Amino acid sequence: MSTEKPKVLITGASGLIGGLTWRRLGDKYEFSGLNRSAVPEIPNTRADIADFDAMLPAFEGVDMVVHMANYTSDVDSWDLHLQSGIVGTRNVFEAARLNGVKRVVFGSTGDTTTGYELDYPYGELAAGEYDKVAEPWRMLTHMDPTRPKSIYGACKVFCEALGHWYSDRYDMSVLCIRLGAVLADNAPTLRRHYPGYLDQQDCVDMIDRCLQAPDDLKFDVFNAISDNRYRWRDIDHPKQVLGWVPRGHAEDFEIEDKGGWDQVLDGDQRLRR
Repeated sequence: MSTEKPKVLITGASGLIGGLTWRRLGDKYEFSGLNRSAVPEIPNTRADIADFDAMLPAFEGVDMVVHMANYTSDVDSWDLHLQSGIVGTRNVFEAARLNGVKRVVFGSTGDTTTGYELDYPYGELAAGEYDKVAEPWRMLTHMDPTRPKSIYGACKVFCEALGHWYSDRYDMSVLCIRLGAVLADNAPTLRRHYPGYLDQQDCVDMIDRCLQAPDDLKFDVFNAISDNRYRWRDIDHPKQVLGWVPRGHAEDFEIEDKGGWDQVLDGDQRLRR
């Protein structure tokens, strides 16, 4: 019986989520990194994912990929997210295909659906106006239409669809995680964080569950947020399919911030009532 650990490449290995993954799951997997900067703790290829020839060698001999490399700043910059999001993710899928990688776990985002915050009751929940919301509110599932609120979120929607195409066309397994707010201090600081907060260990557990999922699970999309009191994205699907059990709760943290619509609406966005 083989005792070799599965070989897993992490793109964005120096980032918060990438770093949490290889630090906390190193007993289960043999990790390597694909990163623009050095990651001395694990074998690492220094390259930009938008440069296909430079990043391709990182995929040799890899069993699975956790794709977390991306920019989360300047969320409405088309040029930035075209290269890092769309071109870079296409390169990851293509490099995985050429090297016979069996699964890509794609770090998508809850921003694929935050456009719903323009509507009641999701905007009120994000703004912290809980007294204006009648219970129970309808949970949005992974089957609801996507509705991004930024170029960043729109690019992630495209990449989910691209992953589905790679899965269908080349029989690859592509599992998309719509990540909630994973925070450096592992605690919400804004009322805005309360619906979408994702505890660090819940995040790592979700990635682990995706890596361990049956080989015949070829494509799926999972909402990854902790079991927060004011969440509006459904998490029953990953519980049922993956056996994921989130343990964090945003409301366990007392914060002074009172919220407000300035945390929800950007630029010229207006509520739709």
